[in-house]
Amino acid sequence: MRRAVLTLGGTAAGLAALLSFRSHPLAAQDPAPSTQPTAAGTGQAATSGTGSSSAAAGKAAAGAPKATATAAAATRTVTGTVVDTQRGPMQVQVTLAGTKITKITVLQRTDDSTESDQIDATAIPKLTSETLAAQSARIDAVSGASYTSSGYIQSLQSALDQANT
Repeated sequence: MRRAVLTLGGTAAGLAALLSFRSHPLAAQDPAPSTQPTAAGTGQAATSGTGSSSAAAGKAAAGAPKATATAAAATRTVTGTVVDTQRGPMQVQVTLAGTKITKITVLQRTDDSTESDQIDATAIPKLTSETLAAQSARIDAVSGASYTSSGYIQSLQSALDQANT
């Protein structure tokens, strides 16, 4: 009887701890569409890059004036350093609109074998999605893709460091 009570109590405590765990601080989460002014000063909602608000953003953009050359000047692309991993090189390129990460392009990826290709095919989209959500290089590694994750995060951080200088 005593074991049952201890087991139930431990299970309840573990479940409470698991449910209260947050992998990212609130500030790092992708906020609701913001009303940051665009170059044209319209206050148009920014898109998250995940596709869920693309239709709404497209409708908002349809009624807004066209962006001028000033908006193009605020968008920049920065290439991270090549990180040599045990499975091959990894390099990413980051496109920023102001300080917001809008696109990640993988220029070089691990190419050690067909296994690396399979790992990269599943890990890189996850890493990219998490980067766009977190808007930083403070992202979790993908389980089973340690080398890819490490190289991706290091190259991403170097690109963001270059963008901030």
